[in-house]
Amino acid sequence: MNSFAHLLSLALWLAGLGHFVLLIASAQVPYRLGWKTDLARLTDFNRKLMWTYAGTTLLTIIAFGVLTLVLHDAFLARDPAAVALAAFIAIFWTLRLLVDATWLRHTDWPQGPTFVIGHILLVALFLALATTYWLVIIWSFYQ
Repeated sequence: MNSFAHLLSLALWLAGLGHFVLLIASAQVPYRLGWKTDLARLTDFNRKLMWTYAGTTLLTIIAFGVLTLVLHDAFLARDPAAVALAAFIAIFWTLRLLVDATWLRHTDWPQGPTFVIGHILLVALFLALATTYWLVIIWSFYQ
């Protein structure tokens, strides 16, 4: 295995685990951002819709982590289905970065050092995830 393949292999293992690290942060969101108070102001339908969106996003992140770990060797072997999955995951995390930069903005985040550090770490993780999967796609073109 050449050095790039070795580094990509390591990046994929870390990306798979990174999705589960992200779940630790996600589990804190309702409490730290005061969802109990904020969601109580919504109608029942909108509150259920928010929880549905949160749940489907959570399951998507779990699937990304599990599939990355299970299909690790398929990504490295340039399997077309794995590369297609990598494209989907790369686009997902790239869009998340774009939403953060253009819609959510750092000034929208709650104040305090914990939130500033948390935001920086989340953006760094999103960037690492997006980069890893874009590298899988680029890797697939070199045979």
